[in-house]
Amino acid sequence: MSQDNPPVPSRRRRTLLQGALGLSALSGAGLSATSFGATSAKQFRVGWQKGSNLAILKARGNLDERLKKEGVAVRWVEFTAGPQMLEALNVGGIDFACVGETPPVFAQAAGADLRYVASEPPAPRAEKILVQKDSPIKSVAELKGKRVALNRGSNVHYFIVKSLERAGLKYGDVDVKLLPPAEARAAFESHSIDAWVIWDPFAQAAIGQIGARVLETAEGVALNYNFYLSTGKYTSAHPEVIRWSLAEIKATDDWVVANFDAAADILAPQIALPREITRAALQNYAYGVQPISAEAIKNQQTIADTFTELKLIPKKLDVASVVWQDG
Repeated sequence: MSQDNPPVPSRRRRTLLQGALGLSALSGAGLSATSFGATSAKQFRVGWQKGSNLAILKARGNLDERLKKEGVAVRWVEFTAGPQMLEALNVGGIDFACVGETPPVFAQAAGADLRYVASEPPAPRAEKILVQKDSPIKSVAELKGKRVALNRGSNVHYFIVKSLERAGLKYGDVDVKLLPPAEARAAFESHSIDAWVIWDPFAQAAIGQIGARVLETAEGVALNYNFYLSTGKYTSAHPEVIRWSLAEIKATDDWVVANFDAAADILAPQIALPREITRAALQNYAYGVQPISAEAIKNQQTIADTFTELKLIPKKLDVASVVWQDG
């Protein structure tokens, strides 16, 4: 994206970074400074969100069982979103997390000691731009001057930037409203916003429950990886725990692909959605944990460079420098 994009005011830039790596997530996750200390091989603290693949891993219990055999207890710490999870990772509150493409970029820009350890395959169908069922908006180009909601620092942040670019618009051509999913859903229903950029299962819920219309998915626009992350400190001290954990995540991925109905039965009560909507959302994701590929690194570097040009982050990043090199 060219340099003629309007710069984001410095206060907003600071706010974005604080949203990625402030201290607010700690109390929300039941953590405090006293809970942090040297990394321990006796306890593995995993950040998770309701409705996620790690929620299925937690419910099935195979990670707990596997690590118990190695003398390691798993502590599950719940978060509401990826940026808050990476706050806790940065300050030592957790050892492992799974988030989308954008939160690690903001986290690295803010100086976090993170390491990309693995990824799931791209899942562009799981990201969507929604408009109300009675909206006159028929194309992304028609979003110019409109109120567009998205979650601060989330995976859809890059998606909307690239979608607007493809339609001949700049990020500054829309009135971006930074709202968490619950607030954005309420604003969407009350028509306080004109479009909502969101991921599944939230997108699938809006489609199934209130007839939201899909303006565009990320197919052909953004890849939408999910990444597993730890810290440089933890991966250096306990690489074996990371390896054991990735093996159990792969086993869970394989189980989900063979058992979408059962997986939906696990997640639907957590996120208060009907089984059918939950199943549809699950099928929009891709499964098969894998080492960080050259393509994934290139994609993350492109996101980081784009955000640097837009002044959403204050400096150029080297993504490859924070990829875990096992062995």
